[in-house]
Amino acid sequence: MTQLDALCLRVRDVAAQKRFYCDVLGMSDQGNGRIGYSAEEIALQFMEADVPYAPQASDLYWKIAVSVPNIELACAQLQARGIAVAGPQQFRNVGYLAKFTDPEGFTIELIDHWFAGDRPAQVFDESLFGGGPHLSLVTLRTSDIAAIEPDLLDWGMTALCVQPVETFGFTLYFYAFTNERPPNPDLTAVANRTWTYQRPYSVLEIQHVDALEQETLPEACAAGYGGLKLSAAPAAIRSERLLIEAY
Repeated sequence: MTQLDALCLRVRDVAAQKRFYCDVLGMSDQGNGRIGYSAEEIALQFMEADVPYAPQASDLYWKIAVSVPNIELACAQLQARGIAVAGPQQFRNVGYLAKFTDPEGFTIELIDHWFAGDRPAQVFDESLFGGGPHLSLVTLRTSDIAAIEPDLLDWGMTALCVQPVETFGFTLYFYAFTNERPPNPDLTAVANRTWTYQRPYSVLEIQHVDALEQETLPEACAAGYGGLKLSAAPAAIRSERLLIEAY
């Protein structure tokens, strides 16, 4: 089956980035320049950049999200290492969230498997980040979801969830290479949200921004988004607009 294979990010210090994601977030070296949590999830690949990362609200790439069964534990582990982390807070009916940045300024979102107050009684392995993390989301931005969704579905991705956030001027769309279907066929149903965060595979999140005239593509030598790679896919899968390519 086709899957999200690797997220490429251009950074100034490749070795320091790898140490942070492995030592702090609990990823492991998968070889060939890749780090990650498991073969079911997307891996990270860091490439050298000439210019530091300077994110803009219009950038095509936004963030990754790491989902955990216990977000309070994850925040405490980060704070114990001197890492500034805001939250956790319940953001509307979207998720129980916290955010921080890696050493080069890339945003990382923490998402609990449950909404605040809904978590069932469970025993967690406190030696693991957040009790057992996985790289659940890679988030890109678009000014025109109607222009890209047909390609995603044609590639074999399944729409899992739609989250309108009108007050903030955007809507979130979630897609994955999976045969699973969300618990409620109405993709906007709240029940589909935490279900999506609990999936053991990585999900592509697209933030459609109403006021965005055009997403900003990364410059060739600057730090930032270097593209998404898909594995075990037909060679025809390619998106210049999202910088996604099968190989």
